[in-house]
Amino acid sequence: MIKREEIRIRDPFIYTDTEAGCYYMYGTTNLYGGSLVAYPKFSVYKSYDLENFEEPKVIFDGEKTGFPADRDFWAAELHKYNGRYYLFGSCKSDDTCRTTRIFVSDTPDGEFVPVSDKSVTPDGWECLDGTFFVEDGVPYMVFSHEWVQVGDGEIWAVELSKDLTRPVGDAFLLFRASDNPSVSELEAGSGNYVTDGPFLYKDGNKVRMIWSSFYEGRYLVLDAESDSIRGKWLHGGSRFDFDGGHAMIFTALDGVRMMALHSPNTADMERAKFYKI
Repeated sequence: MIKREEIRIRDPFIYTDTEAGCYYMYGTTNLYGGSLVAYPKFSVYKSYDLENFEEPKVIFDGEKTGFPADRDFWAAELHKYNGRYYLFGSCKSDDTCRTTRIFVSDTPDGEFVPVSDKSVTPDGWECLDGTFFVEDGVPYMVFSHEWVQVGDGEIWAVELSKDLTRPVGDAFLLFRASDNPSVSELEAGSGNYVTDGPFLYKDGNKVRMIWSSFYEGRYLVLDAESDSIRGKWLHGGSRFDFDGGHAMIFTALDGVRMMALHSPNTADMERAKFYKI
C-alpha cells in the first residue's frame, strides 16, 4: 500500500464506488521528475479510506495503442453515464493541439478505449481540463480554452451526442478568467489570465462551478454560478487561503461532501488533499 502523502498527483479526481465500498483516484500522474511533462498513459489508484492506496494501475497506454497524442496526459477524471464509465483526459502532440479526449470502459479500473478517433473541441484550439455535466438530460463537455492561445483564458462548453462521440452544434463561451476580480495576470502587464480545472454540479435550481486560476502567484479555487449552463455566470472569490487548486467535489462513503484538490502547486511537491465542505 502507498500512503496518500507519498503519491505525487496533480488534479486529483475521486470516484466513489458505493457498491464496492471503495474510492478510485484519477488525475495527472506518471509525471517526469520535477516537471509537468507526463508519460502518455492514464492510471488509477484504488483506496478504501483515502489515506492508503493500492499500487497504480494503468488504464490507458497511448504508446501501446498507437494513440495520436504522445505527451501531457493530464487531468483525467471519471464519470458514470448510462451504465458505462467515461474517462475524460487531456493530451497533446507536436502535430495536434492540446485537447481533452473521451475514453470508455465497463469498469472504473478497466481497459479504456477512445469513444471516437476525433476530439470534440474545436479544430485548431488549444484546450484542456474537459469535464462532464448533464443538464435536463443533455450531456455537455465544459473545458478551458488555454491562455497560451487566447491570452485571457476562457471556459467554454459544447453539447455532446448521446453516445459522447461527437459535438452537437458549436461550442459556446461561458466566461473569461478576467471576469473574476479575484484573478490576476500571470505576470504584471502580460494580459495573460489562466482558466484551469472547471467542475460543475447542481445546487438546488442553480448550476455551480469551481475552477482555478492565480492571484499574485498563488493558485486558487474559485466559485461561479448560473441559472443554467447557457445562462449568465456570476463570480465569487477564493475558497482557500493557500496555494492549491484544480478541485472537484465528491461524496464520501459515509455521506459527507468532500472537496479534492492538489497542493502546493509546485512541481514535484503536489499531493492530493481532501476537505469537508
